[in-house]
Amino acid sequence: MANDITATLTGVPFAEAADRVRAALAEQGFGVLTEIDLTATLRAKLGVELEDYLVLGTCNPSIAHRALEADRRIGLLLPCNVVLRAVPDGVLVEAVDPQLMVRFTGRPELAEVADEAAARLRATLASLTG
Repeated sequence: MANDITATLTGVPFAEAADRVRAALAEQGFGVLTEIDLTATLRAKLGVELEDYLVLGTCNPSIAHRALEADRRIGLLLPCNVVLRAVPDGVLVEAVDPQLMVRFTGRPELAEVADEAAARLRATLASLTG
């Protein structure tokens, strides 16, 4: 089983791709709680240049609540990070497969929650290229 869910947006400027990802996440019930611009941060703190690289800390409150009710340690994996980074053919969008929650905790009752989260993230990324 892969540990990530990915999509590549070709021919789309980075800022537009970020806007499209935010909108697609919202359509699936995810809000963006945090945004980390690693490009700007590493430039400011270390003087290092990095391709456009953005981490969106996303949360679907209903799914997060169900996961926390099953195992409070899930907070270690929240929010669900979605990463956008510039690649030669466009913008790569990556999300961690929520099934890692099940493997991390060893709690099979989280499988249904992880399945729903994964389905929503897959739908989000599929809508970007469909």
